[in-house]
Amino acid sequence: MSDPTDPTDPQPPTGPAAASGATGTPGGPRPEPLRFFGTTWVARDGGYGLRRAGVAAGSLAAAVAGAFVLRFAYEGLAIAQVGGFVNGLLIVMFAVCTAVAFQRTWEGFVRRPADPAREEALRSLKAIGFLGALLAYFMRSLFEAPGEKLARAEYETARAQYEKRRTTRTGNPATRRKRPRR
Repeated sequence: MSDPTDPTDPQPPTGPAAASGATGTPGGPRPEPLRFFGTTWVARDGGYGLRRAGVAAGSLAAAVAGAFVLRFAYEGLAIAQVGGFVNGLLIVMFAVCTAVAFQRTWEGFVRRPADPAREEALRSLKAIGFLGALLAYFMRSLFEAPGEKLARAEYETARAQYEKRRTTRTGNPATRRKRPRR
């Protein structure tokens, strides 16, 4: 049996390509595997609850560890006596970056970015505000697997489109018998 979280597990593409029928998979579209959850989010089985608790605890622990690292960096600047302006600028920079990272990460759980190039440009800002991204991941994992709402909506839409295409077909034309001409 394959591990649903294994990134090397070969699976056909999911999402819009699966919804359009471009994959040719015989059972219709397949759910998109989510990080740390694989496809267990579909039926919420296979240790889904334990994984959610683990992700929540892990992201909170990482946020606390990151806060300690930032505190040590701030203390290093205080020891270096760089001045009040630089200390204030550092605090404002981390606060703004953390807020932006939280907001962008939270929005990413609900909808796909309208402009992927802009998201790519904000990657360094989100890296600086990593505490916001970790806290967003923690808060979202309290309710559901992060990204589950978006993946579920896309999967259900793809399944509905697949079923609609299947039911409107009259059958496989290759298996039909030819009618004799009159």
